[in-house]
Amino acid sequence: MAEQTLQVDSAALTMNEKAQDWTELRLRVEQLCSRCALLEEEVRSLRRLLERVIEHRQKSHGELVLLLTGLVSKLPIQDVGVFVSRLVEHNTHVSDTLTALGKGQAEAELVRPPLLEALEETKSRLREAARAAVRELLQLRTPLEPEVLESLIEQPERFFSPPVVRATRCFLKGQVPRERIIRQFGEAALFCFQDMTTDPKLNPRPRPEEIALAFRPEAEQLLQQDHTLSPAQREGLLDLLRKIRQSRSNSPEAIAQREAFTRLSFILDLLHFYENQSTEPVDVVFAQRLPALVEQLTFSQSESVLTEPAVQKAEALLALVLSPEHRLMIINNVGKAGGPARTLKYILRLRAPENADLDVIMLDFVRHLCPSGAGNAPNAKQLLPLLRLLPQDRQKLVVRALMGSERLPKEKARALALELAQLLDLPPLEVQTLSPALPPDLERERAWEQIQNKLQHHADPREVAAAIRDRLHAHYDADELRQSWIVLSSADPMTFIRVCSALPYAPNGKTDPIAHPALQSYVTRLMHEKYATVYQRVLNSLRQIHRLKPDSPVLHNFLAVVRWVDAAAAARIIADVGRSGQSTSP
Repeated sequence: MAEQTLQVDSAALTMNEKAQDWTELRLRVEQLCSRCALLEEEVRSLRRLLERVIEHRQKSHGELVLLLTGLVSKLPIQDVGVFVSRLVEHNTHVSDTLTALGKGQAEAELVRPPLLEALEETKSRLREAARAAVRELLQLRTPLEPEVLESLIEQPERFFSPPVVRATRCFLKGQVPRERIIRQFGEAALFCFQDMTTDPKLNPRPRPEEIALAFRPEAEQLLQQDHTLSPAQREGLLDLLRKIRQSRSNSPEAIAQREAFTRLSFILDLLHFYENQSTEPVDVVFAQRLPALVEQLTFSQSESVLTEPAVQKAEALLALVLSPEHRLMIINNVGKAGGPARTLKYILRLRAPENADLDVIMLDFVRHLCPSGAGNAPNAKQLLPLLRLLPQDRQKLVVRALMGSERLPKEKARALALELAQLLDLPPLEVQTLSPALPPDLERERAWEQIQNKLQHHADPREVAAAIRDRLHAHYDADELRQSWIVLSSADPMTFIRVCSALPYAPNGKTDPIAHPALQSYVTRLMHEKYATVYQRVLNSLRQIHRLKPDSPVLHNFLAVVRWVDAAAAARIIADVGRSGQSTSP
């Protein structure tokens, strides 16, 4: 009976608990239902917001495509169709993707943008090229630590860490970091080195890890006489000394080391840019660092003559650059200091497939080949190795531009062009075909450059004034006047004064009618505050003339010409010069 009573009490207790739990469960279900309703309403609002975003994105992208189509329509007619078809294809792809996203079906049809695919492919190619360059350096037994080079295979970013930067800088200078010597050989090995970093005035207390050491000239004898180092340490220092001497020589092994290191620097610098495009400045990478590396690789053998293998090495580096605009930026910034590197710039431009302004490049190349006019005209033997580096169609254009160049007399230019055509096996009739006319802006720039050259070479002011009059008679507009003022204002003040004084007088003694409006524009600009520096230079020259010889014809003529076009300007100049109000007849 006791057991039955306990069981009944237990059953009764369980029913009470169940009733209480049921009440709590019902309350919890009601709370969950209310929360579910709130979540459904929130999802519906998010759905409406997403649809509005997709609709806005479709409209804005369509407007962007229309704007780009309008800009593309201004390109040459042969390029318009390609760009428009790409824009339409891209717009269709974006619309389909957004529609699928709105319907919840975007996962199956999402396509990665071709630009990102090309970027990833370029990164993988750069990593593989960096591994190959590191393995080549390891095989060449450079003074660099093998551990440092091997770490770059898996972690290319370590190339820009301070220890690796110090190690590579020391490699280029034939030095070694002090920390490496202490780590490998101990402080007892410092006796055969000299400190290249500590300077009593410029850098009296450098940090120990920044000190660079160089072997003493008598280091080999010191090591042979030393008994404090172990034989293994002594042999290691001698091996390091031989490696550094070999890397600083002009032997084929040393040249191969420098080329491999330059190639590795270019690859890692480019890879670093692609990994950090949001923070790395484009102009610093492609206009400063990479052009210098291209020059170093091309002229690694310290020769000033361009060869086909050297140019191919430079093109192999440029082929690693993803964007054609960036490749063009690198090429355009090669040879800023002039010399053979400037020649390399034009060779690379003329060999490149993308050449929108080929006529301008061709004329600049000819001007580079003939820098001093007819005085030191190049001969065919000097130009032939350079032209052989170009494709045959570009050879024709260069020879044709050389024939029409104004840097050489017509007879010499024609004879040189025909001789080059014969040596290059070019058809003479194709070479003698007239080159296309220059664009107006470029033709104007070339004409005023010739006049500026006359000013720089201190030609007769009457000759310069005649050239300016002839040019203004042939092309008279605001742009020509502005360009003529730029040329005149860049000359020295005495040349400016003499040319302006001679400008009104034609060779027959009469006054040229175009001189008055031209001089009026010059005087107006001269008196404007924008050209205060030009006015001050001219005024200083006039004051010096007045101080040395107050009745100088140069001073009288210039003031007369200024008074002829602007009496108020002449009065101001006279006052600033310090003259009294003496009359000057025009």
